[in-house]
Amino acid sequence: MAVPQQKFNTLPHAMERRRHQRVRVNLLGRYMLEDRREFPCQVVNMSPGGMALIAPVGGEIGARVIAYVDHLGRLEGKIARQLQNGFAMTISATPRKRDKLAAQLTWLANRSILNLPEDRRHGRFVPKIVAARLIMPNGTNVGIRIIDLSLSGAGIATPNRPEVGSLVTLGKISGRVVRHLEEGFAMEFTRLQHPDSIEENATAQ
Repeated sequence: MAVPQQKFNTLPHAMERRRHQRVRVNLLGRYMLEDRREFPCQVVNMSPGGMALIAPVGGEIGARVIAYVDHLGRLEGKIARQLQNGFAMTISATPRKRDKLAAQLTWLANRSILNLPEDRRHGRFVPKIVAARLIMPNGTNVGIRIIDLSLSGAGIATPNRPEVGSLVTLGKISGRVVRHLEEGFAMEFTRLQHPDSIEENATAQ
């Protein structure tokens, strides 16, 4: 998903000055460029004034971007820098919106669950039904076998192994690939699942 760039272009310093401390995060989302094309992304660090995204396609410096980020919602801004595997963007927001973002980022930064390996957070189990459907990063719908489930992730048996960090959907549950396994890969869910509905959502056709 890398976007090869030889130069690291930036906006003028005054336009891109970081007024807030950046927080390391790991949030999935989507973004739309000025030409209305949409792509998946992963936000890796963020402040109330800007964020850096791992993204398959970048844009011109100063171009408008609209991002929809899990837990944070709709964020609008402009491309500030082109990175080797994505780009950094400013966030245009009212003072009230920035205060809300600061509170949300503080909560995310302090959530100890973000600092734990995915497979250590919740107990894993084998569901009663192991056959399921998976939507691959390119939109292909394939049949897979669920190796195991937890409230935060799943082991998937399939000959298809998307790149680590790729967005996939198991049944009705979206998430990202976190590592490859001998018989497939492990995925981490975007949101924690409820014990009463996880099996039904994971095996939904």
